[in-house]
Amino acid sequence: MKRNTIIVTGSAGLIGSETVKHFAAEGRQIVGIDNDMRSRFFGAEASTRSTRDQLVQTIADYEHHDIDIRNADAVRDVFKKHAKNIAAVVHTAAQPSHDWAARDPQMDFGVNANGTLNLLEAAREFCLDAPFVFTSTNKVYGDTPNRLPLRELPLRWEIEPGHEYEPGISESMSIDGTKHSLFGASKVAADILVQEYGRYFGMPTACFRGGCLTGPAHAGTELHGFLSYLMKCTVTGRPYRVFGYGGKQVRDNIHSFDLVEAFGAFIEAPRVAEVYNLGGSRHSNCSMLEAIKLCEEISGRKLTWTYEENNRIGDHIWWISDVRRFQEHYPNWKFRYGLREILEEIHEAVVGSAVTA
Repeated sequence: MKRNTIIVTGSAGLIGSETVKHFAAEGRQIVGIDNDMRSRFFGAEASTRSTRDQLVQTIADYEHHDIDIRNADAVRDVFKKHAKNIAAVVHTAAQPSHDWAARDPQMDFGVNANGTLNLLEAAREFCLDAPFVFTSTNKVYGDTPNRLPLRELPLRWEIEPGHEYEPGISESMSIDGTKHSLFGASKVAADILVQEYGRYFGMPTACFRGGCLTGPAHAGTELHGFLSYLMKCTVTGRPYRVFGYGGKQVRDNIHSFDLVEAFGAFIEAPRVAEVYNLGGSRHSNCSMLEAIKLCEEISGRKLTWTYEENNRIGDHIWWISDVRRFQEHYPNWKFRYGLREILEEIHEAVVGSAVTA
């Protein structure tokens, strides 16, 4: 009998909830693991509890476990319960903030690194050949991207024409000799673990090193969730702070739908110990100033914002992902969402939540 269960960690978060909906639509049984740590990290407004409740109420074959991935025994129990039917594991749970990691390095490393190790061990014991998808981050490259030859343009920084990374930064960039931030370091540890379990034990694993992952389900806060929080501030009149680089720092932005479609492609045809840079690429990217302008245009409101000269530690001046390696391996995968479509959806969600609040 074909195995049908997908285990999703961080199942009530942005990428996790998109993953749940994607595979539930395929008729899969979903086992979600999420204990709303996001509210502890960023406060009540960042809570994912309402998303969890919605999943429980609307998806018939969804089983939720309110456990902490740092608890190895609890994680093992979930995997043991479903061992004979696990088709894939999608690990999206994380502590995602540079700033927060520096406040509590023990918890950051515990969630990001030790939590990932617990999941890998459970997968090795109970579903060795099931694809294991890990949502990594471009922060594993530390501040190495800031050493690239960049030009300052009126609204953005841009890489020098003709550079090998002009199409985007590829997986060839080194992760050594760089300042990662403590968050980046804990994600590096997890990233390498996922690769090593692939190479050492032959498990079909993949690290998706994302740029800015976003979408209408994002519970954005000042410390995490760039476009979501920016639109929230624009719509509600809340002041916004821009940190460093003249507001011209560039990010690529990928809709959660497009990222989860990539997860699905890998799960259908898995490989061993793969690493992919996956973000909005040249298809969907913007500077902070460009994003502010677009938010104002879409919302019809002016953003109240201030500028602080000091950038955040480990913050990239320019990041655009080169997604060609993934596209070479999975040529049927394509972007559905561009930047404006992403922001229009976020705007609709922000306005909707303000009306129902």
